[in-house]
Amino acid sequence: METILGIAGSDFVMLAADTMKVKSVMLLDDDKTKIHRLTDYSMMAAVGDGGDSLQFTDFILRNLKLYQVTNGYDLSTRGAVHFTRTNLSAYLRSNARYQVSLLIGGYDPVSGPELHFIDTYGSSMRIPYGGHGSGINFCGPILNEFYKPLLDQREAYGLLQKCVAEIQKRLVINLRNFDVFLMNKMGIRKME
Repeated sequence: METILGIAGSDFVMLAADTMKVKSVMLLDDDKTKIHRLTDYSMMAAVGDGGDSLQFTDFILRNLKLYQVTNGYDLSTRGAVHFTRTNLSAYLRSNARYQVSLLIGGYDPVSGPELHFIDTYGSSMRIPYGGHGSGINFCGPILNEFYKPLLDQREAYGLLQKCVAEIQKRLVINLRNFDVFLMNKMGIRKME
């Protein structure tokens, strides 16, 4: 019953995620962030089994930090996506399989805004918009109809608000709170 959403605009990327931690029919917490900072210009949103999601994102975050400390610079968004999907698909072939779906977004000074979709099998694809979880079933038609490649930040935030309103109206479990983050050439900012 989790949802993450992402939109890539002309010069930015927005990631949104609900803040609920649910196990079966029990609400465990309603203030859990599912969006994690990778670098000063990129973030990762993860959904899946609670333990898998927490452990795999922690593994990725620590290894990217180690890369930055060792080399003196951060991995690009595309490099972080490659590292993440390689590890996720490697775990698929081992006994420790992670049930995690991810969106990685970021801003690169050379290639501009990037949003990448990574599924539980480690397949990745650069996309203009998308999401994972139960709420994407309601958001897909909204994103298909209203997305334009040259969206500005206000329009993209309005589009995410439409998606959240539809999720809250139609999903059985009420996902009350959503975190929204903006990544652009100025860095990362949490939207209110």
